[in-house]
Amino acid sequence: MLRQDENAVASEVAGNDVNGPEEETTSIIDLVTDPEVALELATSYMIPGIKALLIILAAWVIAAWVRRITRTGMDRARIEPTINRFVSNVVRWAILALGLILVLGVFGVETATFAVVIGAMGLAIGLALQGTLGNAAAGLMLLIFRPFKVGDAVNAAGVSGKIVEIELFSTIIDTFDNRRLFVPNGSIFGATIENVNHHPTRRVDVHVGVSYEADIAQTRQVLKEAAHSIEEKLEDPAPAIVLNELADSSVNWTVRVWVNTSDFWPVRDKLTERVKNALDEAGISIPYPQMDVHLKGKVTG
Repeated sequence: MLRQDENAVASEVAGNDVNGPEEETTSIIDLVTDPEVALELATSYMIPGIKALLIILAAWVIAAWVRRITRTGMDRARIEPTINRFVSNVVRWAILALGLILVLGVFGVETATFAVVIGAMGLAIGLALQGTLGNAAAGLMLLIFRPFKVGDAVNAAGVSGKIVEIELFSTIIDTFDNRRLFVPNGSIFGATIENVNHHPTRRVDVHVGVSYEADIAQTRQVLKEAAHSIEEKLEDPAPAIVLNELADSSVNWTVRVWVNTSDFWPVRDKLTERVKNALDEAGISIPYPQMDVHLKGKVTG
């Protein structure tokens, strides 16, 4: 009798083990194929995902379109290109940020909650991105104080070149040998900035040393004629010949000629050549560095 009861219990347990997975599998299939469940899944996940994708695409297209319209409008209003490009970039990023907030709203994240989270994370983000935020602040200062504009030739942050664009975090500079550099705004604003072509005129200085045997008056006249032979020179201020110093191996002079900024480099090359030729024609030598050694007493060898 006891053995029969044990067999019955074993059969019941075995039956439950066999039928259990089959009933579970059947219930999952029924769950997936249930129209109401499928509709609920689509409503909860697929439709918001599609909405979010459409919002992202729309924000991307609208941001590019508004940026282009902003640039065109500011160009027509004759706004400076530096400010024009900076403002258009800020507008683009603002639209993209708005699109991100809308996407979060689609997934049930309330904007008020989002603002609270941003406020709570503000300190941590500020500490983590202090360099980036510093570059953005420096970019704003560059636009306010305007030490240079697009197209200016500058020496800044240890590099030399022509300004292409001032962005939110960096400034784009094309070097004179046609290399493109992206320099952080903080590095530029925190250092000395030399705007090479800020003024419409510049002075070309050519330094030259002549032999001590050369006559001072003759040398001055020869250098003066070489300076006045430059066609691009300005008459006001007039060219100047300056006697600098009596150096160890030569008498040093400086030839100064004022020109328009755009003519600086061609005139510098031309003036150097004409100074050299004029001294050669006058028989005035340009000495090499030399040292005279005087020995006292008898030299034994």
